[in-house]
Amino acid sequence: MKNKFLFGILVLLMLLHNKSISQEYKFTKQDTLRGSITPERAWWDLIYYHLDIAVDLDNKFIKGSNTIEYKVLEPNKKLQVDLQSPLRITKVEQNGKELTFSSEGSAHFINLIDKQRKGKINSVKVYYEGNPKEAVNAPWDGGLSWTRDSNGKHFAATSCQGIGASIWWPNKDHMYDEVDSMLISVNVPKGLMNISNGRLTKIEEFEDTNTYHWYVSNPINNYGVNINIGDYVEFSEVYEGEKGKLDMIYYVLRDNIERAKTQFKDAIKMMDAFEYWFGPYPFYEDSFKIVEVPYLGMEHQSSITYGNKYMKGYLGRDLSRSGWGLKFDYIIIHEAGHEWFANNITYKDIADMWIHESFTTYSENLFLDYHYGKEASSEYVIGTRAGISNSAPMIGPYGVNQRGSDIYSKGANVLHTIRQIANSDEKWRMILRGLNKDFYHQTVETKQIENYISDKMGYDLSTFFEQYLRTTNIPVFEYKLNDGLLEYKWTNVVDGFKMPIEVFVGDEKIRLNPTQEFKSINIKSEKISLDKNYYVNINKV
Repeated sequence: MKNKFLFGILVLLMLLHNKSISQEYKFTKQDTLRGSITPERAWWDLIYYHLDIAVDLDNKFIKGSNTIEYKVLEPNKKLQVDLQSPLRITKVEQNGKELTFSSEGSAHFINLIDKQRKGKINSVKVYYEGNPKEAVNAPWDGGLSWTRDSNGKHFAATSCQGIGASIWWPNKDHMYDEVDSMLISVNVPKGLMNISNGRLTKIEEFEDTNTYHWYVSNPINNYGVNINIGDYVEFSEVYEGEKGKLDMIYYVLRDNIERAKTQFKDAIKMMDAFEYWFGPYPFYEDSFKIVEVPYLGMEHQSSITYGNKYMKGYLGRDLSRSGWGLKFDYIIIHEAGHEWFANNITYKDIADMWIHESFTTYSENLFLDYHYGKEASSEYVIGTRAGISNSAPMIGPYGVNQRGSDIYSKGANVLHTIRQIANSDEKWRMILRGLNKDFYHQTVETKQIENYISDKMGYDLSTFFEQYLRTTNIPVFEYKLNDGLLEYKWTNVVDGFKMPIEVFVGDEKIRLNPTQEFKSINIKSEKISLDKNYYVNINKV
């Protein structure tokens, strides 16, 4: 009874969360400055960051700088850098000259002195300091999470998807432009470690502090950058993957290492499944890491974070109520799935966040498919439909930093439906692998993904995507029976909607191609049901 109550509360929270996103919102100039490619962003291309900071854990204070290296695409005199209050920029320099800047909320416009010649590589160094926003409900309402472990030692971490990386460091805070490489240098008190993205290149030792230098050799999105500070211990293993040897390194609190060695066995199982379905892990050069944090978890590139309390499922619960959700640690599988969909393939505008969350939620049942079979994976994804609200479209408004709704469970069921349309598991697998190969380390728009799947399927899915991504209506297979004649059509659909559907007539499974006008077929049984793998409704008239 207790588990049913907890699950009911979880589903209610998911529905309320989706509903809140769908409610009419009055966008502000700040939303536009944050969510659009402004003229002060468009003229320069990110090349390299060096984020160099010291973290004062006792006072919850950050001080340091970010050196921003960029290529001039077109000459301009103003450069936009984003940093959210209460953090403040203290100084900006270029070529040894201090620059002035003006601010409009979180957007800061730097006045450049030197001529910005097309094709030239330049850099600015932005100094900043302050007490960053403390996370209210990480990772959904993120910022800095400051706490202490069971031994009383500091334990802190960042999470910033949606709220923006500029909540804790100055950067070009829009997803369309990923930095090509990055150095992250973090000074922390002795006795603690900082774990960030990429590879640890060196540790500088001082009297009372150490600085950890992490180098990221692959393009990285801004919210994927993280710092994690704690009394960590590590263990590791080497995975023999499609691109050779992959270092898999795990950082956990000192008291949890034995539990982690058992729980993190799911990591190798995950890599087996996802390299099969999606292709090679996209960041071999930067390793794969799992880092324990004081919140649930996040998909930080090459250093996914973990706070699932060493439980199977989602904090011990099965989101599908099928039983299959307790066969794996949800956070390990889900956040690792984002390495392919979010970190390798990244949306340009958060309105298209379905590309991240739908494919990654779908990866959970592909993990089950690989290890437990197709029936298990189907039961799992169908079971997650209880969390769908259909209160707003999956694609949000563009240019204002606003995501859509129902991008998790609904998105996974939409993709599961496409698998049925493909009518070939191998074709579907090649499409998923092809996405990660052909859009390798790219930022994309939804139309690119939609058109790619249609092209590789050899089937026009344009009205399918229009229906499921841009409306809240679920297609209805409407039918009537008359003396062995089955008449059927689609209703509750966009104009021109087409999609094949598999129907059970008695024990026989047949594939139909309904339109919005009645078609008919002679049948031998009046017992009609739909293949539940398709996310549609049925209505007899």
